[in-house]
Amino acid sequence: MRPDLELISDWVAADSRMLDLGCGDGALLAHLAATRRVHGYGLEIDPANIERCIAAGVNVLQYDLNHGLGDFRDASFDVVVMTQTLQAVAHPNLLLEEMLRVGREGIVTFPNFGHWRCRAALAMGRMPMSKALPNTWYDTPNIHLCTVADFEDLCETLGIEILQRAVVDHAHRSGLGLRLLPGLLGEICLYRLRHA
Repeated sequence: MRPDLELISDWVAADSRMLDLGCGDGALLAHLAATRRVHGYGLEIDPANIERCIAAGVNVLQYDLNHGLGDFRDASFDVVVMTQTLQAVAHPNLLLEEMLRVGREGIVTFPNFGHWRCRAALAMGRMPMSKALPNTWYDTPNIHLCTVADFEDLCETLGIEILQRAVVDHAHRSGLGLRLLPGLLGEICLYRLRHA
């Protein structure tokens, strides 16, 4: 399982009802079902990943997150998770609101566009590429990159309370430097949220 998913699994309580937005191959849901009796659904658009979910026994629905979560009732889930997907949707602000409408809490991860390597690449006149942002500018799925400060400003604007934050490097390690200068040194951001 990806290291960021291991970090997230610590934030999900046993016996939770979970919705995983952009669930990929379903690894997080499968892991949480096996280790914490979590049950729920994954939403995924890629047919190959949907097949992987089904093969792993994960409940999955083919779903385009750009259409919102209107098919789900308010407070249907204990937690809604969105890993490495926020920056790839058309309206991340609306999807954040929808996450917290259908779930009591949300967990979001995204690459930090304010990392020093990104800043250095931009200063050299180039779009950044890194382990957290591995695609070239012309084939990236990312359309709304943001920084730690950008995301936290959006949360404040939307009345979203940040319950926990972890900012890590590409190897998903944390340290003193990352705690002191998260916007400059952090490559991947993880947030646990709820409506204030």
